[in-house]
Amino acid sequence: MSILPKKNELGFYEIRLESIGGLGANLAGKMLAEAGVLGLGLNGMNFSSYGSEKKGSPVKAFIRFSDPDVEIRAASPIERPHVVGVFHEALYKTVDVVSGLDAHGIVLVNTTREFDEVREELHLEYGTLATIDALGIAVEEKTKVNTAMLGALFKICDFLDPEAMRNVIRKTFEKKYPHMVEPNLRTFDRGYHEVAFKAYEVPEGSTGKEFVRPQPMLGYETQPLGGVIINPGNSILKDLSGSRQGFLPEYHAGKCIHCAACDTVCPDFCFVWEEGADKKGRPQMFLSGIDYQYCKGCLKCVQACPVEALTELRENIGYAEDHRVPQKFILAAN
Repeated sequence: MSILPKKNELGFYEIRLESIGGLGANLAGKMLAEAGVLGLGLNGMNFSSYGSEKKGSPVKAFIRFSDPDVEIRAASPIERPHVVGVFHEALYKTVDVVSGLDAHGIVLVNTTREFDEVREELHLEYGTLATIDALGIAVEEKTKVNTAMLGALFKICDFLDPEAMRNVIRKTFEKKYPHMVEPNLRTFDRGYHEVAFKAYEVPEGSTGKEFVRPQPMLGYETQPLGGVIINPGNSILKDLSGSRQGFLPEYHAGKCIHCAACDTVCPDFCFVWEEGADKKGRPQMFLSGIDYQYCKGCLKCVQACPVEALTELRENIGYAEDHRVPQKFILAAN
């Protein structure tokens, strides 16, 4: 008798995790596969895909399960997942996170926003949407997003045994970080119990989202003659918002003394300055705001500010766009 609720033509139940480096999707995939194999005796496979600059860059983790009598010989990226876990909302800008999703599939998103708003940004026509404030849970428990996401994933994959995951958490942390065992167990349990669902009716005969394999911009047929670099390194097109792990600096103009301590420590020059005059009429540069396109949320500026004109803010998708400085200042800064 099959343990798995759904399987593809090869007999696999497939999960794809979409994240950015630093949120722990790679480890979450390993722990999820381990819990299925050791807890239920399923056959399982896990591997991840990421670039050379792992932290802040897009990361994918792939998990396959099959019944004990079905071998897993496929080691290719998952293109038709039954479940997709989205660890960071900024991925919507550059990655089609629901590409290839099964018609009756489930998308889990780390967010605090309403279902319909998330659905619209994902361009999700039907299926089930699950949401969890994984970052909020992680901040409160002083853990990481991945453990809360694992709890929610176990609620979605109800054929898996949560106690097996708890054992994996204990095994993972008890030797090197014994003080992190209980906080991570609480984080997992909160993710399991606090995830919410909303189903959107699937029309009869629907086949799911089409999978589109990203193609490189340049290849042997499209490379300019002579290997000319047509898009050299620049700051105009740079967008570091996808590197933020849930926090950004908030600027309080009324407290600012324009000392430039923030600008000195900022690695990406995201502070925008405007020329003006001081009380005696002498020319001076005044801080006018933060260009969040270039801010990766390192928060070094918050630590450097001597007057608390910059404070740590839990990022809300849309906040950075609404608080961008005027375009003329952005262009001037570049």
